[in-house]
This record gives sequence, C-alpha cells and structure tokens, in this order.
Amino acid sequence: MLLIDTKEFQRVLERKRMELLSASLRREEIAIEVTADEMDRIQQQLSREVVVRNLDQTSRLLRSVKAALDRIDDEIFGVCLRCEEPIHPKRLKAIPWASHCVACQEILDREHASEDDGPLGFAA
Repeated sequence: MLLIDTKEFQRVLERKRMELLSASLRREEIAIEVTADEMDRIQQQLSREVVVRNLDQTSRLLRSVKAALDRIDDEIFGVCLRCEEPIHPKRLKAIPWASHCVACQEILDREHASEDDGPLGFAA
C-alpha cells in the first residue's frame, strides 16, 4: 500500500475549503437590476447565468473537499470509493479531493457521458 501524509493533505484541503467558502459568499453579482434597455437586460441575464454556474461549480467542489476531509477523519482517505484500491499519490497531489483512482474515474466519466447523450448520441 502506498503511504501518504494525510496531515499535509488535510492542510491543503482546509485551505481550499476556506477559499471556496469565501468565493461562495460573493453573490452580489446575481442581483437583478431594473433597466429599460433591452440589451442591458440581456447582458445582465447572461452575466447572472455565468455567476450562478460558477457558484454551482464552487458548491460541488466544496462538497468534494468536505467529503475528502471526512475521509481523512474516517481514515479512508486515499482509497478509491469504487474499487477500494489505493489512489496514487500523484493523483492526490494534483486533485486532493479525488475520491476515485484514475481507472475508476474514467469509467464513471464514460457512464456519466453516456447518460447525458440523447437517443441519437447528442447531448440532451
């Protein structure tokens, strides 16, 4: 089994958690301003959609980081949740919140991509 320093990963994950928490607090860009100009309204709507998408991504990443911190507490950090084999330390250094080894993540990504495809192979 590959040995990893969970204390260092815990420090990295805690820093990332704090960074994501502060980013998720900045929601003023979602505010709806009343404007008479149609182009301004369209631009504001597009800007809000981008901000909402970014907040959604931040929220998902924050959940992944918290889950990784929980795995450290449960002493299962660095173990693939699918195959239960060790996750290579290089992968953890690149993505400390990784919950799957590369092989299992590729399988999950393919399964997720096929769920998104419509009947003709196009995204729904």
